[in-house]
Amino acid sequence: MSRLVMKFGGTSVADLERIRRVGRLVAAEVAAGHRVAVVVSAMAGKTNELVAWTDAAGPAAEGLPASDDEYDVVVASGEQVTAGLLAMTLRNMGLPARSWMGWQVPIVADDAHGRSRIDDVPPEKLSAALDSGEVAVIAGFQGVTTSGRIATLGRGGSDTSAVAIAAAVRAERCDIYTDVDGVYTTDPRIESRARKLSRISYEEMLEMASLGAKVLQTRSVELAMAQKVPVRVLSSFVEPGEAPGQGTIVCDEEEIMEKRIVSGVAYSRDEAKISLFGLPDHPGVSSIIFGALADANVNVDMIVQSHARIADTANMEFTVGKRDASRAVEIVRGLKEKVGFEDVKVNEDVAKVSVIGVGMRSHAGVAKTMFGALADKGVNIQVISTSEIKISVLIDAAYTELAVRALHAAYGLDQL
Repeated sequence: MSRLVMKFGGTSVADLERIRRVGRLVAAEVAAGHRVAVVVSAMAGKTNELVAWTDAAGPAAEGLPASDDEYDVVVASGEQVTAGLLAMTLRNMGLPARSWMGWQVPIVADDAHGRSRIDDVPPEKLSAALDSGEVAVIAGFQGVTTSGRIATLGRGGSDTSAVAIAAAVRAERCDIYTDVDGVYTTDPRIESRARKLSRISYEEMLEMASLGAKVLQTRSVELAMAQKVPVRVLSSFVEPGEAPGQGTIVCDEEEIMEKRIVSGVAYSRDEAKISLFGLPDHPGVSSIIFGALADANVNVDMIVQSHARIADTANMEFTVGKRDASRAVEIVRGLKEKVGFEDVKVNEDVAKVSVIGVGMRSHAGVAKTMFGALADKGVNIQVISTSEIKISVLIDAAYTELAVRALHAAYGLDQL
């Protein structure tokens, strides 16, 4: 019998009625002949509540170690509650089920508390349970360090837990149930003609996840691609019998028969543009600036440099997340004497809009279409960045929705 991992997010298990619906979906897969492992998130809003409690407790007193490990103990409890409730629900339905905490599997993680990464998932215990017919209900988001302490995987870590478990037990597929019924060509809230994709490549999904699409967590897609785990995205707000054949399969590019030039349009309003004027135009300047930002764990995205009017000087623009903007400006200003630039400014009223598609590798004219569509709508481009399967532009935030709709139509995504 094939193994299947099913993962349910916070909105899918928000209350007991929704947990019962999840139970019916799990029971349907068991009845279809699968050996099932279920990974669950905390109930919607519970993690935020737990984090607020840790904030209220305050930092450790001077001279004592930081409380990051105890933070993990607190915030990991939300998934524990959900796992227990779903296991109870399944038992009430006549299914053999038990809950598993991360340390019981075990999901072995490093000791970077609050943002741990998975090192290993030994499959023996879980595989034996599945082979015996047990439905394993696993608390997502949590693992255990080699020293035996609870570690959490960061926001969205339950997706990563599910993919890691699917890889470990060699599951046929990892089904991630959420509040949408698949991956769309763009945000349906902006473009009503957005179309659901039946399949999307790992690389395209990774770009879309990193560029603002919130369907899947970036690390989970990276792991699925590395381990070649097929992932299906589908809605939990259905009854058994409605879901099969629906959703979107995230898979290897070679499994997609007809590759689209562009598969989707993504956007992010979580952007801030930092501009540096009058930089000395000589080697080493960029290394000093971006080295200092990296040391402070500030992630830099788009970068463009151009010559200034004054000889031997340049201007530079780069983007960071809005929450890092003030810290980035502070760091850069601290380098003014060392670097010798004239001024620094920040603009948070910007947005990044991107087109993504594996077909870009073999087709010319993608950039021409993008820039032409934006020009026709009067949208000015401030910064451009590209990769093999993506083109991103930074624009004024006020034009975000207009740009998304224009690009969606320009590439014929409303006609898929």
